[in-house]
Amino acid sequence: MITATPRPAPLSPALLAPTPSVRRAREEDAAALAGLSRPFMRSGALRERPASLYATHAADFLVMEAGGRVDGCLGLRVHPAEPGEFRGSAGVLYNFCVAVHSQGHGVGAALLRAVVAMARAQSLGALFTATTGDGALFLRYGFAPSAVRLAPRPWAESLDPRRNARILARVL
Repeated sequence: MITATPRPAPLSPALLAPTPSVRRAREEDAAALAGLSRPFMRSGALRERPASLYATHAADFLVMEAGGRVDGCLGLRVHPAEPGEFRGSAGVLYNFCVAVHSQGHGVGAALLRAVVAMARAQSLGALFTATTGDGALFLRYGFAPSAVRLAPRPWAESLDPRRNARILARVL
């Protein structure tokens, strides 16, 4: 009688790849955030921001990390309701970018889902963003064109009219 010792099947490369995860950015991610954002600033898709902003405002950002590499980021700045305003607090999404090698692989969608969940957990009434692109991902996730007058005033006043950005909003 011949017996064989069973061997486990080899693991596929997909199972060996690091699992991407969305997490809050940390101050030590500042250089990675600046590096990820730089090509989008050069192309005009993102507003110019100093590298120091990423360290100072790291807590605003969610990042998609895989294998120790930051492949995407999205900032959420909370704007409390202003005195005398009838509406509540709102969030503004900014600096949304995904590394070229990760585009089309769900990184942006995962970041957007996570930030919407985070905004709901903070009881924000709405999210706003400005985009110079087509905004297709935002539109798929319930955002719609909005008037700038509905957005948080400090953010709306900071927009550069020369960029001709579309304002999109989502009520939560």
